[in-house]
Amino acid sequence: MFTGIIEDIGRIYQVRRQRETIKLGITVTNLDLATTQIGASIAVNGVCLTIVSRQGQRFVADVMPETFRVTNLAKLIINDQVNLERALPVNGRFEGHIVLGHVDQTTTIVQRQQDQSAIVVTFKTPAALIQQIVTKGSIAIDGISLTIVEANRQTFKIGLIPHSQQEATLAAKKVGNLVNLETDILGKYVMQHLKSTAKGHLVGTL
Repeated sequence: MFTGIIEDIGRIYQVRRQRETIKLGITVTNLDLATTQIGASIAVNGVCLTIVSRQGQRFVADVMPETFRVTNLAKLIINDQVNLERALPVNGRFEGHIVLGHVDQTTTIVQRQQDQSAIVVTFKTPAALIQQIVTKGSIAIDGISLTIVEANRQTFKIGLIPHSQQEATLAAKKVGNLVNLETDILGKYVMQHLKSTAKGHLVGTL
């Protein structure tokens, strides 16, 4: 489990593709990989990956076909920057929202605006996620825990404060760039419960 609080911005040094699998090599800046074990989970642009090898300030992780198809990791090239967050330890401080590292879908940036010290970024709302993206709700975008400022059936907006602009990659993204989305897991469970309740009620009235 993750929190959406980015720990570091890594840089891609290796991309080895074989059909729909990738072996990604990433250089870290601030993370101490000496304390990170092989087999540990790490979120890369919000995608939960497993560290399969590490040396110094570099680690390697595998991207399987499903992840290749659903996320923006397939678009990465050498020198691209990525958001990094290690899995939350049992005794860790919980500060963002519950992020599983299981990307629902990708979407694109449709607008960027400066609002005093904040950058307001507008995204296209994927049709499959309309009911899960709500105003003032939580969402992870490329692994960053953010609050949805405004949402409708076509688009939704988030705001980046100066700290978020500096500590993650989203502020550097341009209109048309692809990002990973993970909606709030609590909202998903509520939706599933409501559907099950409605279905049970319908069956009971037949």
